[in-house]
Amino acid sequence: MGWDPVGELTAEDRELFGSHWERRMWLNVPGPFYTAETDTCWTGRLHAPDNVLYAAACESVEYVFRQPRDAREVRNVVAAAREEVFGEYACDGDLWWTPPAVRQWWAERARVAEHLAGAQTEWRGRNRFEDDALIGVLDFQAHLAGGLAADLRAYLFRLEEGRYPEAGERLPELD
Repeated sequence: MGWDPVGELTAEDRELFGSHWERRMWLNVPGPFYTAETDTCWTGRLHAPDNVLYAAACESVEYVFRQPRDAREVRNVVAAAREEVFGEYACDGDLWWTPPAVRQWWAERARVAEHLAGAQTEWRGRNRFEDDALIGVLDFQAHLAGGLAADLRAYLFRLEEGRYPEAGERLPELD
Protein backbone atom coordinates (compact mmCIF):
# COMPACT_ATOMS: atom_id res chain seq x y z
CA MET A 1 0.00 0.00 0.00
CA GLY A 2 2.84 2.36 0.74
CA TRP A 3 6.28 2.76 -0.70
CA ASP A 4 9.11 5.13 0.23
CA PRO A 5 10.16 7.03 -2.90
CA VAL A 6 13.22 8.59 -1.22
CA GLY A 7 14.67 5.09 -0.92
CA GLU A 8 15.04 5.09 -4.72
CA LEU A 9 17.50 7.99 -4.68
CA THR A 10 21.18 7.39 -5.22
CA ALA A 11 23.85 9.29 -3.32
CA GLU A 12 24.41 11.36 -6.47
CA ASP A 13 20.68 12.11 -6.71
CA ARG A 14 20.58 13.30 -3.10
CA GLU A 15 23.20 15.94 -3.89
CA LEU A 16 20.67 17.63 -6.20
CA PHE A 17 18.20 18.18 -3.38
CA GLY A 18 18.61 20.83 -0.73
CA SER A 19 16.51 21.69 2.29
CA HIS A 20 14.19 24.58 1.50
CA TRP A 21 11.32 24.04 3.91
CA GLU A 22 11.06 27.65 5.04
CA ARG A 23 10.55 28.75 1.40
CA ARG A 24 8.49 25.84 0.10
CA MET A 25 5.72 26.58 -2.37
CA TRP A 26 2.34 26.25 -0.62
CA LEU A 27 0.88 24.19 -3.49
CA ASN A 28 3.28 21.26 -2.94
CA VAL A 29 1.32 18.24 -1.73
CA PRO A 30 2.55 16.77 1.55
CA GLY A 31 5.27 14.18 1.16
CA PRO A 32 9.02 13.89 0.95
CA PHE A 33 9.47 15.83 -2.31
CA TYR A 34 8.73 19.55 -2.62
CA THR A 35 10.01 22.70 -4.26
CA ALA A 36 10.74 26.23 -3.12
CA GLU A 37 11.54 29.26 -5.28
CA THR A 38 12.22 27.52 -8.59
CA ASP A 39 12.88 29.04 -11.97
CA THR A 40 10.17 29.84 -14.47
CA CYS A 41 11.68 28.01 -17.44
CA TRP A 42 8.80 25.52 -17.83
CA THR A 43 11.11 22.50 -17.65
CA GLY A 44 9.67 20.47 -14.75
CA ARG A 45 6.81 18.93 -16.71
CA LEU A 46 9.11 18.07 -19.59
CA HIS A 47 10.72 15.53 -17.25
CA ALA A 48 8.06 14.73 -14.62
CA PRO A 49 4.58 15.40 -16.07
CA ASP A 50 2.94 13.00 -13.58
CA ASN A 51 4.40 14.85 -10.59
CA VAL A 52 5.29 18.46 -11.37
CA LEU A 53 3.11 21.43 -12.26
CA TYR A 54 3.55 25.19 -12.58
CA ALA A 55 1.84 27.72 -10.37
CA ALA A 56 -0.26 30.30 -12.19
CA ALA A 57 -0.05 34.08 -12.35
CA CYS A 58 2.75 35.72 -10.38
CA GLU A 59 3.57 32.47 -8.57
CA SER A 60 4.90 30.83 -11.70
CA VAL A 61 7.20 28.29 -10.09
CA GLU A 62 7.31 24.51 -10.29
CA TYR A 63 5.81 22.41 -7.52
CA VAL A 64 5.15 18.74 -6.74
CA PHE A 65 1.44 18.05 -7.16
CA ARG A 66 1.75 14.27 -6.79
CA GLN A 67 4.44 12.40 -4.91
CA PRO A 68 6.22 9.76 -7.04
CA ARG A 69 4.34 6.44 -7.14
CA ASP A 70 7.09 4.25 -8.57
CA ALA A 71 10.79 4.19 -9.42
CA ARG A 72 10.19 5.67 -12.88
CA GLU A 73 8.45 8.70 -11.40
CA VAL A 74 11.29 9.17 -8.90
CA ARG A 75 13.76 9.17 -11.81
CA ASN A 76 11.57 11.75 -13.56
CA VAL A 77 11.50 14.03 -10.49
CA VAL A 78 15.28 13.67 -10.26
CA ALA A 79 15.53 14.74 -13.91
CA ALA A 80 13.30 17.76 -13.21
CA ALA A 81 15.47 18.68 -10.21
CA ARG A 82 18.60 18.34 -12.30
CA GLU A 83 17.18 20.74 -14.90
CA GLU A 84 15.99 23.37 -12.39
CA VAL A 85 18.68 26.06 -12.40
CA PHE A 86 18.18 27.42 -8.87
CA GLY A 87 18.48 24.02 -7.14
CA GLU A 88 15.17 24.48 -5.32
CA TYR A 89 13.94 20.88 -5.24
CA ALA A 90 14.01 19.08 -1.89
CA CYS A 91 13.42 15.53 -0.66
CA ASP A 92 13.44 16.08 3.11
CA GLY A 93 9.71 16.69 3.58
CA ASP A 94 9.49 13.73 5.98
CA LEU A 95 11.60 15.73 8.45
CA TRP A 96 9.17 18.65 8.37
CA TRP A 97 5.65 17.39 7.74
CA THR A 98 3.76 16.47 10.87
CA PRO A 99 0.31 14.86 11.09
CA PRO A 100 -1.27 18.20 12.14
CA ALA A 101 0.47 20.00 9.25
CA VAL A 102 -0.75 17.41 6.71
CA ARG A 103 -4.27 17.72 8.08
CA GLN A 104 -4.04 21.51 7.90
CA TRP A 105 -2.91 21.36 4.26
CA TRP A 106 -5.85 19.08 3.51
CA ALA A 107 -8.26 21.36 5.37
CA GLU A 108 -7.12 24.23 3.14
CA ARG A 109 -7.45 22.29 -0.11
CA ALA A 110 -10.19 24.68 -1.30
CA ARG A 111 -7.42 27.27 -1.71
CA VAL A 112 -5.55 24.80 -3.92
CA ALA A 113 -8.72 24.10 -5.92
CA GLU A 114 -9.27 27.84 -6.35
CA HIS A 115 -5.72 28.28 -7.61
CA LEU A 116 -6.20 25.43 -10.08
CA ALA A 117 -9.45 26.93 -11.34
CA GLY A 118 -7.62 30.20 -11.98
CA ALA A 119 -4.80 28.38 -13.75
CA GLN A 120 -7.32 26.53 -15.90
CA THR A 121 -8.72 29.87 -17.02
CA GLU A 122 -5.28 31.41 -17.50
CA TRP A 123 -3.74 28.66 -19.61
CA ARG A 124 -5.81 28.40 -22.75
CA GLY A 125 -3.82 27.54 -25.86
CA ARG A 126 -1.39 30.42 -26.22
CA ASN A 127 1.53 28.00 -26.61
CA ARG A 128 2.46 24.34 -26.17
CA PHE A 129 3.80 24.93 -22.64
CA GLU A 130 0.48 26.35 -21.49
CA ASP A 131 -1.35 23.50 -23.21
CA ASP A 132 0.79 21.04 -21.27
CA ALA A 133 0.32 23.00 -18.03
CA LEU A 134 -3.45 22.84 -18.57
CA ILE A 135 -3.21 19.05 -18.86
CA GLY A 136 -1.34 19.09 -15.54
CA VAL A 137 -3.98 21.30 -13.94
CA LEU A 138 -6.71 18.89 -15.00
CA ASP A 139 -4.64 15.99 -13.66
CA PHE A 140 -4.13 17.73 -10.30
CA GLN A 141 -7.82 18.61 -10.09
CA ALA A 142 -8.70 14.95 -10.62
CA HIS A 143 -6.07 13.87 -8.07
CA LEU A 144 -7.37 16.39 -5.53
CA ALA A 145 -10.92 15.09 -6.01
CA GLY A 146 -9.88 11.43 -6.13
CA GLY A 147 -6.80 9.58 -4.94
CA LEU A 148 -4.97 12.30 -3.03
CA ALA A 149 -6.95 11.71 0.17
CA ALA A 150 -5.90 8.04 0.22
CA ASP A 151 -2.28 9.01 -0.52
CA LEU A 152 -2.28 11.49 2.35
CA ARG A 153 -3.84 8.97 4.75
CA ALA A 154 -1.03 6.52 3.90
CA TYR A 155 1.48 9.33 4.39
CA LEU A 156 -0.06 10.15 7.78
CA PHE A 157 0.41 6.50 8.72
CA ARG A 158 4.08 6.79 7.72
CA LEU A 159 4.56 9.91 9.82
CA GLU A 160 2.84 8.36 12.83
CA GLU A 161 4.22 4.81 12.59
CA GLY A 162 7.58 5.34 10.87
CA ARG A 163 6.65 3.10 7.93
CA TYR A 164 4.10 2.90 5.19
CA PRO A 165 1.04 0.73 5.87
CA GLU A 166 0.61 -2.84 4.76
CA ALA A 167 -2.54 -3.84 2.88
CA GLY A 168 -5.50 -4.01 5.23
CA GLU A 169 -4.06 -1.81 7.96
CA ARG A 170 -6.34 0.94 9.23
CA LEU A 171 -5.33 4.38 8.00
CA PRO A 172 -5.60 7.59 10.04
CA GLU A 173 -8.35 10.07 9.16
CA LEU A 174 -7.55 13.35 7.45
CA ASP A 175 -10.34 15.35 9.05
